[in-house]
Amino acid sequence: MSDKASDVAQSEKIPVTVLTGYLGAGKTTLLNRILSEPHGKKYAVIVNEFGEIGIDNELVVGADEEVFEMNNGCICCTVRGDLIRIIEGLMRRKGKFDAIIVETTGLADPAPVAQTFFVDENVGKKARLDAVVTVADAKWLKDRLKDAPEAKNQIAFADVILLNKTDLVTEAELREIEARIRGINPYAKLHRTQRSQIALDQVLGRNAFDLDRILDIEPEFLHTGDHDHGHDHHHDHGDHHHHHGGLKHYHDEDMQSFSIKTDKPLNPDKFFPWIQDLVAKDGPSILRCKGILNFKDDPDRFVFQGVHMILDGDHQRPWKDGEHRDSKLVFIGRDLPEDRIRKGFETVIA
Repeated sequence: MSDKASDVAQSEKIPVTVLTGYLGAGKTTLLNRILSEPHGKKYAVIVNEFGEIGIDNELVVGADEEVFEMNNGCICCTVRGDLIRIIEGLMRRKGKFDAIIVETTGLADPAPVAQTFFVDENVGKKARLDAVVTVADAKWLKDRLKDAPEAKNQIAFADVILLNKTDLVTEAELREIEARIRGINPYAKLHRTQRSQIALDQVLGRNAFDLDRILDIEPEFLHTGDHDHGHDHHHDHGDHHHHHGGLKHYHDEDMQSFSIKTDKPLNPDKFFPWIQDLVAKDGPSILRCKGILNFKDDPDRFVFQGVHMILDGDHQRPWKDGEHRDSKLVFIGRDLPEDRIRKGFETVIA
């Protein structure tokens, strides 16, 4: 993770939105909307054409954007080198665009794409992962969650989820599918959409790294009561659904998520070795982790996020006067060793 020297850079880096979703969910419709709406911004769009109906090319030509069609196979397997090459090429044209959007193939696990922004040093210096946006098909998602692990991964990785085609299902079915999504990922911002219609600021420039948005993500952070720290979410998983009309809560068989919170400062000399050791050993189980950290004697908030074994983090901004200096961490993954993670976290409190 980077040191003080690159602090300033975090806000100046080009934000990257990774757009994912199963075949036919509505990703391309969303992308076409981004390319055609008069939002006054320029987006560099990296498209991975893989046997899907492509972008409306006439639209793209009229839309002042750079579109790279990467026709050489699935983004998971072969495009990673291309992605870095293309992004490096884009970076040389600094000032020509405001943000980068990467559309992954519908069969792709978003992890390798997201990791690119952490792994490659040149890319990491200039670009930052802004958010993973997943478009899900309200009618078919339930079936996909049963038969397609990629669909489950796309939900688990998401910072923002568009539950699309809501006009094709009943309200009861919608509530049911939302509960399934929450069982996999209670921390993503969930929007109901039809034909991928959404205000673009709900999708782009989310800075999902910034857990100031934690209240977007998890309103209960305000209502933890006087539970003893670190366990405040252990017992109240049911709460997640009161906002959705008292839904039954699903615990996905193999996916879990949990959060840890403490108002005590952390010891950075203990925290970094602990989290690095954790992802080295349990990285395959940890799909996403992210956090906002209050280090002892540090005037700045530290934010981090991880994808599997790869971590990225930076000082973000000074703590404000009167701001609660809490540390909050979120983990989403398969068969997570929750007790061991919680116990380990206790050891890094200063």
